Amino acid sequence: MSAGKTLFAVPKAPGKGGRKARYQRKGRQVDPSAALEINALLGDRSRQSDLLLEHLHLIQDTYGYLSADHLAALAEEMRLALAEVYEVATFYHNFTIVKEGEAKPAALTIKVCDSLTCEMAGAMTLKKKLAEKYGGNIGITHGACMGRCEVAPVVRIKDRYVGNATTDKVDKLIDAEKRNDPLVVPSIISFTDYEKSGGFTTLSKLREGRLKTADVIEILGDSGHRGLGGAGFPHALKLNSVLSVPGPRYMAVNADESEPGTFKDRYFLNMNPYQFLEGMLIGAEIVDARSIYIFLRDEYPESAQILSECIDRLHNEKLTGEREIILRRGAGAYICGEESAMLESIEGKRALPRHKPPFPAHVGLFGRPTLINNVETLYWLPDIIRKGPDWFKEGGRHGSKGFRSFSLSGHVNKPGVYITPAGITAKELIDEFGGGMQDGHVFRAYLPGGASGGLLPASMADIPLDFGTLEKHGCFIGSAAVIVISDKDDLKMVARNLMRFFEDESCGQCTPCRAGTEKALKLMEAEQWDGDLLTELSAVMRDASICGLGQAAPNGLMSILKHFPEAVK
Repeated sequence: MSAGKTLFAVPKAPGKGGRKARYQRKGRQVDPSAALEINALLGDRSRQSDLLLEHLHLIQDTYGYLSADHLAALAEEMRLALAEVYEVATFYHNFTIVKEGEAKPAALTIKVCDSLTCEMAGAMTLKKKLAEKYGGNIGITHGACMGRCEVAPVVRIKDRYVGNATTDKVDKLIDAEKRNDPLVVPSIISFTDYEKSGGFTTLSKLREGRLKTADVIEILGDSGHRGLGGAGFPHALKLNSVLSVPGPRYMAVNADESEPGTFKDRYFLNMNPYQFLEGMLIGAEIVDARSIYIFLRDEYPESAQILSECIDRLHNEKLTGEREIILRRGAGAYICGEESAMLESIEGKRALPRHKPPFPAHVGLFGRPTLINNVETLYWLPDIIRKGPDWFKEGGRHGSKGFRSFSLSGHVNKPGVYITPAGITAKELIDEFGGGMQDGHVFRAYLPGGASGGLLPASMADIPLDFGTLEKHGCFIGSAAVIVISDKDDLKMVARNLMRFFEDESCGQCTPCRAGTEKALKLMEAEQWDGDLLTELSAVMRDASICGLGQAAPNGLMSILKHFPEAVK
């Protein structure tokens, strides 16, 4: 027997040769300097996984982009897989990813909104002029709807915006960014003034037991109040649905209005945020929500500043009921308008819509029952409860009940947000509130509910704009974003703009939407459209898509084929 060998030596397992142990772990190695930078940047902030988007925003705001080294360091810091961090970062439009070996982006990037209203207002011509003027030194790119359609075209540089944009105005915007001027924040109805007008009395009655939860739900049911984010689900039924499941419960507010043509929530937040916040606290009190998450679109930095200050004031006034109010920042994804996609984003994930059932009212945020409302829905609560259901119902017109706030844009003299009787017609909205058509423009068509709500000819402008009145015509009111089209607009351009938006915003989860929007846009680029093929493709998208994005994407296309067939031949 040779030296060093024994009869009882344990044989080596197959495949375990004499290789030395690897000196480093598998996968991408974290750069030490990047690790130090991320650790210092996060400081004492929590590393919990649902804060992933918040931390990505922090890196983007600090460095202007997300480098591969910083993404790897963030994954290490948060104990997440790099693939998970990367797939989230690349999902959202407002993050700029720089891979290994790629050049850093320009220090400044000009984003030109190319939504329908902005394109109608000359955004493409403006973008070309800006590229000719700045293309060598400043990045020029497109941007999805920025929620400022009343002042189209709109240009964005970081958190600064300019409406009715021209090259001269963009010059001034660049100078303001270089000087680091403070953001212009609009004046709001103050806490004191809101309180003097009866604000927070309803919330106080509810907490003191002078007003019962059942009474509030009955009032809302009697008033006919609905969710005003787009779907129009009766509010009282939603509250009862959430209450039917044992707690703990959460509340999530969708302030990520990204429907082209929609800017009403921004109007309420920047004008009377305390009324919205009281409505939010009333909803949370009814369902006994443990925490409240406000999901605010990234394009509203001034609203974020307003809300932060107002929430601090509510805490100081001891009006939050010891509930945590958490403001979360979106990152540019229209799909977050779908409630379950928004919940996924709040949880720090890609905003992929969930399969239903179960519905978020029963299994929502972090797996718990969740009350989900948009800003305008909650804004009306204090007034309806304080003034009574009859006051709200009397606000309607043409057989409708209540009030609606319309985002009016396009070729009208006075675009803006208007609170009107529910059931007003498009013609009445344009003439009574919008100041009529712009000089030289003849009313030709309108979108009653933004990009997803379809399109109707001017000859059908006497239909009441309300839930249930437009569906038989292949349209719906949705978020009440009315875009007015004139005889000067190319309807092919209109349809292509809408479909390009849906192609760009598709989350990619389901084939009918992901491939359908791409295929439809290619077919629509033709001089003469194949109506039969586009109709068949639209039917597949409507029937087989997981969520409302793919189901609604063909609405504009099909409306034009139906009402303006001569325009696409």
